[in-house]
Amino acid sequence: MFECVINVSEGRDHDILDQIAATCSGSLRDLHRDAFHNRSVFTLINDAPTLTSDVRALIESCFRRLDLRRHEGVHPRFGVVDVVPFVALDPERRSTAVGLRDETGHWIADNFDVPVFFYGPLDGGVRTLPEIRRLAFTSLKPDVGPDEASPKLGAVAVGERPVMLAWNIWLRGVALERARHLAAGVRRPEVRSLAFRAGDQVQVSCNLITPDAVGPAVVYDEVLAQLGPGEEVDHAELVGLAPMSVLRSVDRVRWTQLGLSEESTIEGRLA
Repeated sequence: MFECVINVSEGRDHDILDQIAATCSGSLRDLHRDAFHNRSVFTLINDAPTLTSDVRALIESCFRRLDLRRHEGVHPRFGVVDVVPFVALDPERRSTAVGLRDETGHWIADNFDVPVFFYGPLDGGVRTLPEIRRLAFTSLKPDVGPDEASPKLGAVAVGERPVMLAWNIWLRGVALERARHLAAGVRRPEVRSLAFRAGDQVQVSCNLITPDAVGPAVVYDEVLAQLGPGEEVDHAELVGLAPMSVLRSVDRVRWTQLGLSEESTIEGRLA
């Protein structure tokens, strides 16, 4: 089985998101909508042929319905279909996931004339998604497709990676600049973190790269330890699904505090 966690630059129009979700319902295991980021995360899991078909249907639906020129949101983005990572749930099959990445990237460029940047294993090294966000269209040219972004559709980052966690901490009584300091305090190779304003609150938004080693409990406790008088954690939030191994690595009594549940695991949705 393979997972594809597609990040789309639309999180407010539920009718459009439902129409997009209907195109990939055979593989869709979770849909996380975020109005503040104006971003949604579609988690698809299936065997390789079915997953490929549903990923393509979702991307085509997004390209028909969304327009980057009308998008507003706090999260960094450069395309209506912003990020398309493939994940082998069996680590022994990562080479197959790389093949799915490459086939999908070429399909996007060939059929929609949209620039595609690859990340993950490349030419004996590894390119990361933050590198693409930092360097795209300057020192880094698209791997396939045109050299300039489409005004309507933007560009797409298509990758291969291991299982990771997208996970957020919502804070009360914390200014945005202070939240940026908190995010920097937990940032390291295993934790990518940014701070955003989300309505009346702020959020430390994290990608936990090796969640079995440095998971939600570790980052939650590190943020909590940095808080001063009047600063509080409101709640934690999982974006998408987590492997059951992450839940087993922390005391069950903390699952609710950390925004985790058996129902939001990969294994739970596949059962």
